Amino acid sequence: MAADELDFWSFVELANHRLSEEYGFQHQLATEVLLALNRASNIVTYDLEAAVHRPRGRSWSGFRLLFVTWLAGPLEAKKAAELTGMSRAAVSNLTKTLVGDGMLERTPGEHDGRSVLLSLTERGQHEMLEVFQAQNEREHEWTGVLTEAEQRILVMLLDKLITNRDQFDIRGRN
Repeated sequence: MAADELDFWSFVELANHRLSEEYGFQHQLATEVLLALNRASNIVTYDLEAAVHRPRGRSWSGFRLLFVTWLAGPLEAKKAAELTGMSRAAVSNLTKTLVGDGMLERTPGEHDGRSVLLSLTERGQHEMLEVFQAQNEREHEWTGVLTEAEQRILVMLLDKLITNRDQFDIRGRN
């Protein structure tokens, strides 16, 4: 099959065949699982950003920081980075923008003069209620193709994949 005729799944099939037959790799199912997981994550994330967040002038990263701060805050920037899966530098840069937009506020930490607590402003609270309503409806549309049991199984399987990562030397953020 010519490259311009490939779709995602025929590419996966081609990749599995070539990796096995030409290069001798033995774990094609692992490759298929992670290709599909990464593809699904990218497609859903892009859709949520394009349909919900960009029309409101926000990025997916900005939403993640606001979401974590909305539900877990006030919290230190370090904890926000951990919960969002972003670097501290990314959180710091986003914080500057979101403070400038009147969404977040920074206050000095209680136990360390250098630490900063992030919390939503009143405007941020109102926007998160509105934004998450739209996000949650879009999430429901995406997951509606699965039964409730399938959704729970998927969450269980993803949890198993994530929580067992400590059995090998992972790189990157938690």
